[in-house]
Amino acid sequence: MTKNTAQAKPLNVLVMAAGLGTRMKSRRAKVLHELAGRPLIAHVVRTAQSLDPRTILVVVGHQAEEVEQAVLAEVGELASFAIQAQQRGTGDAVESARKQLENSDSLILLLSGDVPMIRAETLRKLIEHHRATGAACTILGVRLENPTGYGRIIRDEQGRFEKIVEQKDASEEERLVREINSGIYCFESKDLFEALQRVEPKNQQGEYYLTDVAEILNSGGQKVEVVTHTDPREVSGINTRAELAEFENLLRRNAIRRLMIEGGVTFIDPSHTYISPEAEIGRDTVIYPDVAIEGKTVIGESCVIRSGARITNSKLGDNVTIKDHSIIVDSEIASNCSVGPFAHLRMNAALEEKATVGNFVEVKKSRLKRGAKAMHLTYLGDATIGERTNIGAGTVTCNYDGVRKHETIIEDDVKIGSDTMLVAPVRVGSRSVTGAGSVVTKDVPPDSLVAGVPAEVKKKLK
Repeated sequence: MTKNTAQAKPLNVLVMAAGLGTRMKSRRAKVLHELAGRPLIAHVVRTAQSLDPRTILVVVGHQAEEVEQAVLAEVGELASFAIQAQQRGTGDAVESARKQLENSDSLILLLSGDVPMIRAETLRKLIEHHRATGAACTILGVRLENPTGYGRIIRDEQGRFEKIVEQKDASEEERLVREINSGIYCFESKDLFEALQRVEPKNQQGEYYLTDVAEILNSGGQKVEVVTHTDPREVSGINTRAELAEFENLLRRNAIRRLMIEGGVTFIDPSHTYISPEAEIGRDTVIYPDVAIEGKTVIGESCVIRSGARITNSKLGDNVTIKDHSIIVDSEIASNCSVGPFAHLRMNAALEEKATVGNFVEVKKSRLKRGAKAMHLTYLGDATIGERTNIGAGTVTCNYDGVRKHETIIEDDVKIGSDTMLVAPVRVGSRSVTGAGSVVTKDVPPDSLVAGVPAEVKKKLK
């Protein structure tokens, strides 16, 4: 195989994700456990996607349907799947992908579904080294201070690759080696599957080791390369809940440090704040303790996020204040708005500039236009609230008739009295007023005062 031929071959990514992960002590497959709000497998396949492969083939086994759904949600039609019916080792896992990949004449990048921190830059360097050297197999290795439990990379006297020995099969001398196999490889597809046919379960576990493939290729005179990486955390798998918590803490600390140093964001107590690595926060924003900012949230400049707030997959403009213990999910808040305390925005709620939502107000699938206010103890569902309209305490848009949801439209400059019930579908015209305790069951004309149960027009205001 020539160097030019290797460079011309397309890339396929093979991800091993069939195991249950017994050390997690869980009925849930390990790769489905979440890190930074996304399954472990989602982190891996998203990184793989950035390499522009022909396909990402995921080997599934335990809870295969759920794993497939998690992968498809992240990378869509780029993904395909192979079933490993019985978990008989890493070699057997790759064998299950033979039909899809054996005749692909491609470079195969092999990843593990429980290594979520691996970076695209690291994988690109591995691929580039593999192509440049014309190797049949290239292994990503790393040196550990304590390599206990990992397969050791054994080199000959000239420093060239000789074999990989698993911990349980290693001699006392081999266990002293600190360079370990990360479980990340590049293979030429033809070489991989030919060698795989010669792998036998000659080990204490009776499993088919993928690591034997590298030794088979090497002993057959084919080139096996090792790229030694410098960051053990990046290539570490997550095997226990304790490790999952450590990585969660690492991601959170890295995200906060980046935002403080590069973004000009103030964190009053970084150790008691949760920030998604995907979140974007503008300069001079102040984040108080016990705040959770999740998912792909975007927060503008000079905002104040008070203690106990949770903001998920939402967008905030500049100069927004989120007061204590408010929840904002899948919603959008324009600049110069105020929310809370104890408010709840969800399901594409939207606040236009200078709108205000106050104490114990819930806004669901509704829009408050510029300058609108709902200050106390109110539910606004499936509603449009006009500019400068004021919603009195205890107001409810009664949007559900027992079968379907209906819309409430309140136009500009309206004053809704306390404890008004708006029975949708209904419209309140501009500059109208509802009396306290009214039950509005039919449209209110503009410039009208309505009151009563049911509400009737009492007088025209113009």
